This record gives sequence, C-alpha cells and structure tokens, in this order.
Amino acid sequence: MGYHHVAVGELDPEPDRPSTQRSISGAVGLEQLAAHVYEVAPGEEIPLAYHYHDEQEEVFYVTEGELHVETPEGEFAVPAGDAFVCEPESPQFAFVPEDGEATTAFVVGAPAVDDVHPYDDT
Repeated sequence: MGYHHVAVGELDPEPDRPSTQRSISGAVGLEQLAAHVYEVAPGEEIPLAYHYHDEQEEVFYVTEGELHVETPEGEFAVPAGDAFVCEPESPQFAFVPEDGEATTAFVVGAPAVDDVHPYDDT
C-alpha cells in the first residue's frame, strides 16, 4: 500500500513556469495522474502556451480568487468553489487578468502523458 501526506506549501515551485506551480504528483512519484497546485498572480498564466492535449483530461478547481480560461468558444471566468473541465482536443489557456486578484487552483490531469500541442487561434 502507498499513502502520502503532502505539505503543499513546503514543495519547491517548479522552475521556469509563468506562475507558481507546486507538483504533488512529482513529489510522490505518481505515474497515472498529474496533480499540481498553482498560485497565480494578476497578469500571470498557468500554461506555457495556449494548448490542447490528445488524450489528457484536465480539471481546474479554483480554491481562491477567479481563474479565467480562454477557449475558441470564448472566455470563461471560474470563481472559487467552481471547477472548469477540459476534455481531450479542447484548446485552452488559463490565466488571471492584470486587474484580477491572486488565485489558487488545484489542477488534475489524466492520464499523465506529455501530449500537449500548441494551439494557434488565428
């Protein structure tokens, strides 16, 4: 059996990210699930680029603030206590606007595969 108690605030942020990403799955060696906590300041984003996944499903659960998600269908504002779900092949870009407030989100993706592709919205 395997159990892990993770003090998320004590995890070192992942380097070279546009916002603070603390990897729960990386800390405990999960192989089937990507789980991260993001601390996003006004004007920051979560992903490195507007993108989509071939197989991975993602859930963004906002615990503080309000996360904005740009999609080809429009922009969604996701308040604390709500979740935003992206199915495979669904382009998205999560961010906090310059005039927004600091936001924290728990983001889960499965399967934990590197299947990300940039999306050109033009």
